[in-house]
Amino acid sequence: MTGRPTLNQRRREITRLEIARAAAALFAARGAEATTAEEVAHASGISLRTFYRYFSEKEDAVAPLLAAGGERWVRLFADGSAGLPVREALERSAAESLTPPDADAVEAMQWTRDLLRDPRLASVWQRVHADSEERLRAAIAARCPQGTDALEIRLAAAAATTAIRVALEQWAASGAAPTGPGSPRELGARCMRELTAGLGLWARVS
Repeated sequence: MTGRPTLNQRRREITRLEIARAAAALFAARGAEATTAEEVAHASGISLRTFYRYFSEKEDAVAPLLAAGGERWVRLFADGSAGLPVREALERSAAESLTPPDADAVEAMQWTRDLLRDPRLASVWQRVHADSEERLRAAIAARCPQGTDALEIRLAAAAATTAIRVALEQWAASGAAPTGPGSPRELGARCMRELTAGLGLWARVS
């Protein structure tokens, strides 16, 4: 999609996120296996038929929530880090995207912890991760001069998204709070620093 989203597109995305939040709350409380698509639809205030217009399986319903952080990261990297080396820009934008700005975001991050612990949702998380990597690859490529090795760009995107995935999974397995010591922001920054030191592209390109 290019240009400004249409009103229908914006409404559709709002509805998708509302369904995702309802599904996340139910999955976090009961687990995905014990929750039915009918229950997710009811909690979202929609019919089951409408639910299946948005998602083909109940597990897919949480994908927009899981993807939101990665989308914000790529947006911050693309829009707010001009002039910085890629390595610094990625670390700064990742840290900001992993910092919940309000109470709703803290609640969503708590749900994310429960979702990442649920084995029924592992395939959804992997798809979200792959989509985030592709968006980041395109954003990095847009900042690189013509002729930059495509393999190097792809490696940088893969390494960066993996660093954040590992940080979130490590946090989800811990008892740390969404902010402060051991938080996603702290772990994400650490993973990025330790990983990017060996990737020359990130230090060169601004």
